[in-house]
Amino acid sequence: MQVQEVNGVNATAGQPLPTPRQVKERQPAPAGALRFVAAARRQLGDVLRRRDPRMIVVAGPCSIHDPDAAREYARQLKRVADATRDTLLVVMRAYFEKPRTALGWKGLVNDPHLNDTFAVEHGIALARELLLDFAALELPVATEALDPITARYLQDLVAWSAIGARTSESQTHREMASGLACVVGFKNGTHGCLGTAVNALRSAASPHQYLGVNDNGQVALVRTRGNSLAHIVLRGGSGEPNYDSAAIARCERALAGAGLNVNIMVDCAHANAPRCHEQQLDTAQAVAEQIATGNNSVIGLMLESNLRAGKQPFAPLGELTYGVSVTDPCVGWEETASLLRRLAETLRQPLRRRATAGRA
Repeated sequence: MQVQEVNGVNATAGQPLPTPRQVKERQPAPAGALRFVAAARRQLGDVLRRRDPRMIVVAGPCSIHDPDAAREYARQLKRVADATRDTLLVVMRAYFEKPRTALGWKGLVNDPHLNDTFAVEHGIALARELLLDFAALELPVATEALDPITARYLQDLVAWSAIGARTSESQTHREMASGLACVVGFKNGTHGCLGTAVNALRSAASPHQYLGVNDNGQVALVRTRGNSLAHIVLRGGSGEPNYDSAAIARCERALAGAGLNVNIMVDCAHANAPRCHEQQLDTAQAVAEQIATGNNSVIGLMLESNLRAGKQPFAPLGELTYGVSVTDPCVGWEETASLLRRLAETLRQPLRRRATAGRA
């Protein structure tokens, strides 16, 4: 009788990778960097707990494809973050993995050379090097927690993580988020449904047990305590925005009805800027005006921003225009800096009044 092949039919084991522990030993985080990340996480948590009146602003490229441009952006963002720190808690968006609806570039970790060679070991090292550089600048970092294994290599240097619209419904990502040590934002689904994110928040706040990988690269049973520092991120859906006062009120009712803390971040991009990337500026300003007139639930904004505005077709790094996105279109740096300063000016007194009312 002929024996049928059952293993390796559609997949083969590729090159072994170093374990998370080995990577961290090669690229160790200095004690000062770890202290800074821990402090940034506490500050973000204090915003959610209403102990810190500032507004969280997550700003940065849709995805990082050029480390040199990312470092330049970080240096410029750090200067504005310091200048507005009395009102804004600025976090750099540093996304190294990209979920794809069908096909496309999967991010710096997976394809650092932008040529489909998938030099993942180099991509992990490159991402970790950037995170260490950002920590040395004392600039908090936000990223998308996409692959549970990748998180083992990088999460010790991350202050805020997103679970994206495509993965908020995933049990795997909800369980992973329940064990992350950082603040986590769950986006509403791509069709705009709030229920996906609300259920995700309830799940992430609870303990879980699941199969994962430990720092030694072994398959292990992971036990989590639950993450109380999670919140919703409104990004619109099906081409319709959800940042106006009526949409915010619906979200407030959904969160309160589920017994969750009413903490809302607005993603100014995606379906909340359906016509063009520059509409992000209008979205941010509209949300700021809601806060200025008494809104108490919006604790943060997210902005897709780069050194230069727009996007460009994907190509090898040497053929690309410096500082322009290869994924979603972004707002340029000058517009970003102007917006952050304007937000700080607009929100300074309203946030102080909000804090005073909360203590009363």
